[in-house]
Amino acid sequence: RRVAGRAVWPDIVDHLVSAVRSGLALPDSVVTLAHSGPADVRAAFASFERTYRATGNFGLGVDELKGRLADPVADRVLETLRMSREVGGSELTTVLRNLSAYLRQDAAMRSELEARQSWVMNAAKLGVAAPWVVLLLLATRPEAAAAYNSSGGVALIVGGLIVSVFAYRVMIGIGRLPEERRWFA
Repeated sequence: RRVAGRAVWPDIVDHLVSAVRSGLALPDSVVTLAHSGPADVRAAFASFERTYRATGNFGLGVDELKGRLADPVADRVLETLRMSREVGGSELTTVLRNLSAYLRQDAAMRSELEARQSWVMNAAKLGVAAPWVVLLLLATRPEAAAAYNSSGGVALIVGGLIVSVFAYRVMIGIGRLPEERRWFA
């Protein structure tokens, strides 16, 4: 869900910029996303619309929306909107445009990192599998099979298996990209 969300948030911010620049009030700009925003988030914004229409409280609607979306990018965007609503200011569209540009750059950089990471992970998998392929090839020779048919050979194979599993788990842990945390949850 977060991966799909990374792709839609720049568009959502662009929708907000267009709505604010067209003269809509900030709550109405957010409400328009229930009808014209990306399909993945329309239900959450429709819930915001119901809450805002029922209570007239922008902050309450934003809190509920943040809970429904549960996304770090959504938290940043919605807190920016809340701050603009509470403090005021004429730079909201500039801030939102900059945020949209940042989100696009972040998504491009993250996809490049994921591509490079997949290369490294595939090389690591090959590195873990290679000794076992060699062992299988050695097992086709009767004298090598006899060498591993002893208790020392079995211990060596089991030790190699344990080290391989441990090394693979370490590689997976090191190669994982960190997930963005929610700061404003």
